[in-house]
Amino acid sequence: GGVDPVAVHPMAIAAMAKIGIDISAAQSKSVTHYLGQSFDYVITVCDKARQACPVFPGGRSTLHWGFEDPADAFGTEAERQAVFDRVLTEIAGRLHAFIPLALTARA
Repeated sequence: GGVDPVAVHPMAIAAMAKIGIDISAAQSKSVTHYLGQSFDYVITVCDKARQACPVFPGGRSTLHWGFEDPADAFGTEAERQAVFDRVLTEIAGRLHAFIPLALTARA
């Protein structure tokens, strides 16, 4: 999803499949789809999204986690897939650290 929704990248589907999550039927959605809803946290993960969507009215807290956009990777298919896999691992690591903190803050 994001500020400019496109089809879910096949390499993102492949990266998620490697960790046992099937997103092959997932669809990208625009952030406008979520306007009017409230969220504890709104997290942007690439600089393009941060610039295009600097304020999300439904978020109590807005965070930016800068990750490389794997869709911009170049090289062989294997090299590009490796970038998708690495970014997934980086995002998962950040989430594993963040979730206990977020739950503690809500208590």
